[in-house]
Amino acid sequence: MDVTLRPVREADLDLFEQHTDGPDGTGPLQWFGYRSFHAMRRDFADNGLLSPEGGRFTIEADGAPAGTVSWHQSAWGPLPTSWCWTIGIAVFPGYRGKGIGTQAQRQLAAYLFAHTRAERVQASTDVANIAEQRALSRAGRAGGPHPARAVA
Repeated sequence: MDVTLRPVREADLDLFEQHTDGPDGTGPLQWFGYRSFHAMRRDFADNGLLSPEGGRFTIEADGAPAGTVSWHQSAWGPLPTSWCWTIGIAVFPGYRGKGIGTQAQRQLAAYLFAHTRAERVQASTDVANIAEQRALSRAGRAGGPHPARAVA
């Protein structure tokens, strides 16, 4: 399956809401309650969901939207300049279990290392989310100059 990341389009916002606004779409390990998508829509209008502090891309699988990856700055050391990117992912239900998450997270880490001053990219997941632990582990074994690494 051909997996690519691209900037979010306005039509994607409806898909994000449809696939992440309930426990059936997110799955039990990423369900944190109902929320408003007004802020996401406002941020899309303001900056396309891309800013110096973080952003969001749409995952495409064989040309169709299959989910979203995001990143935001996190502190990880004693100084204000000690920050890193923390990445997250939501793969739509019909696309799970096909290696899309691994490819998308690998591509996002490579993008962040190539286009930002990142020296660290991290991710975390629920202890019971074995599928995401495996996806992060596989993404981290990608090799190359800056592989993504799972942080337990």
